[in-house]
This record gives sequence, structure tokens and C-alpha cells, in this order.
Amino acid sequence: MEDAANYWVLLVYAVAVIGLVTGMVGVSFVLGQRHLKRATREPFESGIVPVGYARFRLPVQFYLVAMFFVIFDLEAAFIYAWASTVRAAGWSGYLVIAVFIITLLAALVYLWRARALDWGPRPRPLPRQRLN
Repeated sequence: MEDAANYWVLLVYAVAVIGLVTGMVGVSFVLGQRHLKRATREPFESGIVPVGYARFRLPVQFYLVAMFFVIFDLEAAFIYAWASTVRAAGWSGYLVIAVFIITLLAALVYLWRARALDWGPRPRPLPRQRLN
């Protein structure tokens, strides 16, 4: 019976949320602009006349940079979590994070040697000259 007495709090909360959402939608309907221009119904620009073509292709290097950022940013979060518990982790935690960082460095060296970190166009090799 005691649990049923606390359900009124949930009911008050639900009514407050529904009232807030209804109020926000109603106020935006009353105060919102009413215009119908050429690009108003387009989903991407939402009333601004589009300039150019929105579906252009990005180079592969853009996606590589994005993936490298996500990967190395995630590792930074792991290292930060380890650093906050370094005393509790002890030497075994130090050994684990050392192996983790060495693996990260090996991956970075591999990416560097595979020229995955070169964003610009690759230079063409010079033509070989014949020796007479």
C-alpha cells in the first residue's frame, strides 16, 4: 500500500511534462513565422535557398582523419581512466597500460610507414635518367 501512495508523484511529473511540451508547441505555433517561400518545404535548407550541390564526395583522407581521431581520442579516455586510479592499480596496472601504449605506438608507426597520415597528394617519382 505504501508503494501505491508514491505513484501520485509520477502522475504529477507526467502531467507536468505533457503540459510543458504542449505549451512549448502551442507557443511556437502562435508566435512562429508564417511564410511560404520557394525553399521553405525543402527538408535540408529549411527556408534558405540552396547554393551548389549538397551531395558532393569527400576524399578518403577526410574519413581516415575522422577514424584516427575517434580511435586515438578513445585511447586517451582509457589512459585518463587509468591515470585516475594509478595508485590502486599498482604495478600490474602500470604493466597493462605500458603494453597498451606500446601497442598504440606500434599502430601509429604502422600508419606512418603505410603513409596513411599523408593528407596531400602524393608526389610523383622523378623519372630515372639513363647513364651513357
